[in-house]
Amino acid sequence: MSYLQFRISDYVFRPTWLGTLITLVCIPVFIHLGQWQYGKAEQKQALQALKDSHAVESRVSLPQEITDPEEWRYRQVRLRGVYDTRHQILLDNQVENGRVGFHVITPLQISDTNRYVLVDRGWIPARASHSELPEISTPEGDQEVTGYIWIPSEKYYSLEKPEQLLQSQWQTLWQNLDMKRYADAVPFEVLPVVVRLDADSKAGGFLRNWPPPAPPDRITTHIGYAYQWFGFAFAAFIIYIVVSFKKINRESNADADTK
Repeated sequence: MSYLQFRISDYVFRPTWLGTLITLVCIPVFIHLGQWQYGKAEQKQALQALKDSHAVESRVSLPQEITDPEEWRYRQVRLRGVYDTRHQILLDNQVENGRVGFHVITPLQISDTNRYVLVDRGWIPARASHSELPEISTPEGDQEVTGYIWIPSEKYYSLEKPEQLLQSQWQTLWQNLDMKRYADAVPFEVLPVVVRLDADSKAGGFLRNWPPPAPPDRITTHIGYAYQWFGFAFAAFIIYIVVSFKKINRESNADADTK
């Protein structure tokens, strides 16, 4: 049943309440999903632009404290220090050219300070038995480290149980790089950022094909999804208009008028 109607030539616009309700719900939802996907594309583009802008800047030294890690994202840094392999970790499930392996993340005591910073030294392949950890060589003594600042995501899913994260014995293999968990687990102060070692650095690095913040195909995918959702909204509106127009049966109307 419909109480909203108007006539155009031989057609009358007579939508149903159910059709109107469905359309009023679907169109805003489709538009919202399109805006969400487009926003994700813009965020990735902004991250890539930020990295590109910092790539041409001069290298800076890390301060004693970092209160806002976001201010340091992708900045180029240079520092000296000594690696501490006692609290080194392997970040699991890292894929390089189709092979599964680990990222080697080693704390570095910054020279002339009691502060540490984590250095991602790159990727190494896993052994045939994943439970058998690879041997890792680490240079001793003072090292000059150059790289850029990486901030691990705080959004991740972990299969590790809470009691596993609280073990007193040091765990080398980590599923995710939880900066708070790491800071709570070590007996020293560590800055809340990670230095990803430059590809040409001689400070004990491994394979370092660092992924861009926003791969072009990912941005294109998000934009494609956005246009798809906007298209659904437009299609829902067109379908609503088309099915709501009914052709007038003039013969029936004439018969009704003569009675």
